[in-house]
Amino acid sequence: MMGNVAWIIVSSLLVNNFTLVMFLGLCSFFGVTKQIETAFKLGLANTFVLLMTALSAWFLNKYVLGPAPYLRTIAFIVVIASAVQIVEMAVKKHYPLLFRQLGIYLPLITTNCAILGLAIFQTNRGYNLIEGLAFAIGAGLGLTLALTLLASIRMRTELTEVPQVARPMAIVLFIASCLSMAFMGFAGLGTI
Repeated sequence: MMGNVAWIIVSSLLVNNFTLVMFLGLCSFFGVTKQIETAFKLGLANTFVLLMTALSAWFLNKYVLGPAPYLRTIAFIVVIASAVQIVEMAVKKHYPLLFRQLGIYLPLITTNCAILGLAIFQTNRGYNLIEGLAFAIGAGLGLTLALTLLASIRMRTELTEVPQVARPMAIVLFIASCLSMAFMGFAGLGTI
């Protein structure tokens, strides 16, 4: 059991990284990676929302949506929007500077396909509660890792001479593709 849970975390963190391997959550990946601190905090906010989504999706699947599985996607979207609203209110109240730095990307977590993807993958794979939470932790850490890696490299490129034709977005797309290819190398570890 513990080996399976550990493997789910490692798999969702590296082998099946939502952003760099499955290409989910790209809007925040490209939009909020100009500063390491902001990217890291958005990754933590996404991790919290992923955890709430995994918990809620498991309860919905187990106790509510059994007789009406066709309502699954709508129910997941409502849960995700509610979790994001909670995070947004908490960040606005306790971290107003971070709230201004994240701007539109904080409420856009609601439409982040990585969050909905987690709920759907968790359901389709038949994870129990512990496995679903492990999946959310791994996916959230993987998203945070991807955001932080791209932000650190983007900050480094600000200090180097990059041809003007590659600024501002072409160099970011090139860096993201290199990161993605690097993470594809983890595919040899296996999949779940």
